[in-house]
Amino acid sequence: MEVHSTEPQPQGQKTSDKKMIAGILGILLGGLGVHKFYLGYTQTGIIQLVIGVLTCGVGGIIGLIEGIIYLTKSDEEFDETYVTNQKQWF
Repeated sequence: MEVHSTEPQPQGQKTSDKKMIAGILGILLGGLGVHKFYLGYTQTGIIQLVIGVLTCGVGGIIGLIEGIIYLTKSDEEFDETYVTNQKQWF
C-alpha cells in the first residue's frame, strides 16, 4: 500500500522530480548556482555564481558536492531539508 503525502508540493512537482533536477543541475552547472536558483534560493544562488566566477570555475566543486548530496538523500529527507526547512548550504 502506498502512502501519499497530503501536503502540496511546491510548484506542483513531486519531491523526487525536484530532487533529481536540482541534483543534476548542481552536478552540471553548480559553478553558476543554477541549482540554488531552481530551489528558490536567489541570494545563495548569486553568492554561488560570484564564487564560481571569482575562482574561474573552481568554486563549482561546491555545486558538484551539493548535487551528489541531493541525489543520495531519500525523497523525504530532501523534502524535509531543502524544501520545508530551506537549508541553503550542504
